[in-house]
Amino acid sequence: MTETVARFRSVVLDCPDPFALAEFYAGVVGGTPDAEDGSEDWVVVRVPGGPRLAFQRAGEDYTPPEWPRSDRNSQQAHLDLDGGSTWAQIDAAEEKVLALGARRLEAPEGEDFRVYADPAGHPFCLCRIEHG
Repeated sequence: MTETVARFRSVVLDCPDPFALAEFYAGVVGGTPDAEDGSEDWVVVRVPGGPRLAFQRAGEDYTPPEWPRSDRNSQQAHLDLDGGSTWAQIDAAEEKVLALGARRLEAPEGEDFRVYADPAGHPFCLCRIEHG
C-alpha cells in the first residue's frame, strides 16, 4: 500500500450560483448547504457518509460542459451517483432529479447508467449498481 500524501476533502464545481447548485445537490444526495464563511461565493454540502461537495462562484464567462463533446469545451469531470440496483429505482431517482431541476442528456444505449445535467450544466450519472 502506498503512503498517503494527502486526505481527500472535497469535489468542487464551478457555477454561476453556488447556493442554488448546492440546494440542488443536497436534494439529490442529502445534506444541507452551508456558506461556511458567510460568503455567497463558496457553499459546501456535507454528504452523509460521503465526501463534501463544494460549489464555487465562477466568473461571468462561465461556460458549462457540453455533453458529449470532446472537441471544444470538453467535459473535465462528472459525478457518478448510485441510483439503485434496479431500473425501477433508477426511474424513481430520475423523476426526483428532474423535479429538482436536472435535465436528461443523451447516453449510449445498453449502458447501466443515465446521464443528466445539473441546473448549471455539469453532467452527472445515475448508475445502476448491483448491491451484493
